[in-house]
Amino acid sequence: MQHTLRNTALAALMALAAAGAFASGTHAGGHGHDADEAIGKPGVAAKATRTINVDMTDSMRFTPADITVKQGETVRFVIKNSGQIKHELVLGTEKELKEHYEVMKKNPEMEHADPNMVTLAGGKTGEIVWQFTKAGKVDFGCLQPGHYDAGMKGAVKVTKTGK
Repeated sequence: MQHTLRNTALAALMALAAAGAFASGTHAGGHGHDADEAIGKPGVAAKATRTINVDMTDSMRFTPADITVKQGETVRFVIKNSGQIKHELVLGTEKELKEHYEVMKKNPEMEHADPNMVTLAGGKTGEIVWQFTKAGKVDFGCLQPGHYDAGMKGAVKVTKTGK
């Protein structure tokens, strides 16, 4: 009985701590640490081997939506919101993006400050510098409520290096 009460109290404290982080309106550092390992890591701008321009529009599309990079490559993404409404580009696994999107639908006022994402008002430009450390697929999407469901997503194909 005492063990059950302690576990219940611990679970309640953890839930309150998580709710407090979301209630603050930001979640910098709160997402993606495990996913960052799966999708790569923040890059060093001076080591970027190329720049890829990505356009976001109010038609709920990224251009380009399909990108290919090499394993180990550091890329500077220059992201422009050509639309009138707020959009974002978030790199992650498909599972992480879907989970994060569900949170965003409930907390649309959230702001992002993680290195794998940028949120931009209409007409603004920002950037993400990312190193793709593992071969495979890295997904990206706009997690503003309604945007991901409308098809605002894409993928980065990370090709294996010949090591």
